[in-house]
Amino acid sequence: MQSKIVILGTGGTIAGTAASATDALAYTAAQLRVAQLVAGVPALAALPIECEQLAQLDSKDMDFATWQRLAQRAAFHLARTEVAGVVVTHGTDTLEESAYFLHRVLAPAKPLVLTAAMRPATSLQADGPQNLFDAVGLARDARASGVLVAMAGRVWAGAEVRKVHTQRLDAVDGGDAGPLAAVEDGALRWWRAAPTGDALGLARIARDPARWPRVEIVLNHVGAGGEIVEALVAQGVAGIVVAGTGNGTLSVPLEAALQRAQAAGLRVLRSTRCAAGPVIGADSSLPSAAALSAVQARIELLLQLLA
Repeated sequence: MQSKIVILGTGGTIAGTAASATDALAYTAAQLRVAQLVAGVPALAALPIECEQLAQLDSKDMDFATWQRLAQRAAFHLARTEVAGVVVTHGTDTLEESAYFLHRVLAPAKPLVLTAAMRPATSLQADGPQNLFDAVGLARDARASGVLVAMAGRVWAGAEVRKVHTQRLDAVDGGDAGPLAAVEDGALRWWRAAPTGDALGLARIARDPARWPRVEIVLNHVGAGGEIVEALVAQGVAGIVVAGTGNGTLSVPLEAALQRAQAAGLRVLRSTRCAAGPVIGADSSLPSAAALSAVQARIELLLQLLA
């Protein structure tokens, strides 16, 4: 019977502590272990939950090695017949990147739910306990599948989620896409299913993370030149994602430098610095990242290069 939930801890604000309960911003992330977070939610005590501390870091410092371990351990637990789903506690800063990475690599049939918090565990109004409780409930829901994010009473698709605010408790949304479901008094009200995709598989990321290709993001802005592209090419980067203005538009010198780099064999994707909306049309010889954000496009290009 599939009933157990495995919670993988990676740190983040949800595991953070501050000197005072009134400190919502002056705190240190990744101080409590995942078993302590679970113990702090009494409503979870009667449920069959297994905890594993995978990492203990501020998500601004998330790295390829942790990503590789996270995908491997999530896949291992999801394959266990007694496990209904897996929850990952994470920081919000790079939540959208980890969610998209796991979506592309694993695309699991069982729910793989990421959750996070905007306030530390010691806050007077900590949001982590409710988010963790909701994430476990989502992982136990028979209608849930794929990579999901549970936060602030909403469920988002891992393929779509992005952080949109620096401080609000509802700091994430889905860009042009709305939430998949709402958590209402402990029950899930579903509006749509998560987008599906073909899993690239763990073999795609089996290489030593220290040898993963380097892909960087460049931003178009007033006065943008091509020097930064030339410097990155000289450093031997394997790919560049450019976050253009508007519909992926680029200054003349920046676009020219990227075209030269592409002609020399560098992989380039053209995204937008706008918060939402795809890059459409054929105004440039640089390939479009379509509706992917710049950080999603970087992961996509990285996974392509790993092939």
